Amino acid sequence: MSTASSAPQTLTLRRPDDWHVHLRDGAMLQACAVHTARQFARAVIMPNLVPPVTRIAEAAAYRDRIRKAVPAGLDFEPLMTCYLTDGADPAELANGKQQGVWVAAKLYPAHATTNSAHGVTSMDKIARGLEAMEKAGMPLLVHGEVTDPEVDIFDREAVFLDKVLAPLLRRHPGLKVVLEHITTKEGVAFVEANGPRMGGTITPHHLNFNRNAIFKGGIRPHFYCLPIAKAEEHRLALRRAATSGSPQFFLGTDTAPHTVDTKECACGCAGIFNAPVAMQLYAQVFAEEGRLDALEAFASLNGPRFYGLPPNEARITLRAAPFEAPERVDVPGSDKSVLVFRPDTPLGWTF
Repeated sequence: MSTASSAPQTLTLRRPDDWHVHLRDGAMLQACAVHTARQFARAVIMPNLVPPVTRIAEAAAYRDRIRKAVPAGLDFEPLMTCYLTDGADPAELANGKQQGVWVAAKLYPAHATTNSAHGVTSMDKIARGLEAMEKAGMPLLVHGEVTDPEVDIFDREAVFLDKVLAPLLRRHPGLKVVLEHITTKEGVAFVEANGPRMGGTITPHHLNFNRNAIFKGGIRPHFYCLPIAKAEEHRLALRRAATSGSPQFFLGTDTAPHTVDTKECACGCAGIFNAPVAMQLYAQVFAEEGRLDALEAFASLNGPRFYGLPPNEARITLRAAPFEAPERVDVPGSDKSVLVFRPDTPLGWTF
């Protein structure tokens, strides 16, 4: 890790995109959308609402709600995804891609994470849908964890790669796949081994802390997410991948808001709300690694290239200066709020 005093004090780069975002709906959408829109030009929107977004019309309507929730003057485009269920309709997938509604489809193994009860129970049950996506050039976005209760929670990503994802890639050789929110060295190696057809998103919080932080001084529910943070060797592997300059890795915050009362309870929700501080966190990590020169590729170029979209023309300038993040975001029409992720070390970058 480099912390040389000669490190740049400013960095100008193309406006970044976020390739993995949870905006929720209703009042939570009104509270949270603005924070992603302030940071990013585009964002891939996760479809795990209640009920999930499985049809073209549902995605188009949700996209309209997101656009209306973003204040005037902010240039932001939501990119919609289809929630895959057993027996996903191949025609719906292909038509949604052709109409410019879907940019990808999301695979949640059933019961893997928040609002995934309708997820996929067997890869065989979505084979026809995946074949349609393969022909349409539509990427598959994967929550890469097995849900077998006999598998240790810290091993679920590595087991998924071996037991589920490797056979899926062999079965669908033309399918583009993103392993979302990678948390392990095995995940990094798997993406690297599968060439340009495969990408991987990396969150700012998984770059920032390891599993020890969840228990530092007691249980810290606001550091709990799925996939859960792993050991230090895995965090270091993620930092090497993100800052490597490899075109296979790109930015995906997995920002996932839950109100404080649903985090701080007997069975707290998994998710970290990092949208207000995302680029500041990434810049700090890249500066610590002495690789600010690689941040534009990770944040602004690799994702568009993988999805076949042009990079943004607008620019932002990051500055080495203290940044004080808001402590929480209030949810309108209620007395509830969402806690903003705060790392244990002060943020030293802003824009």
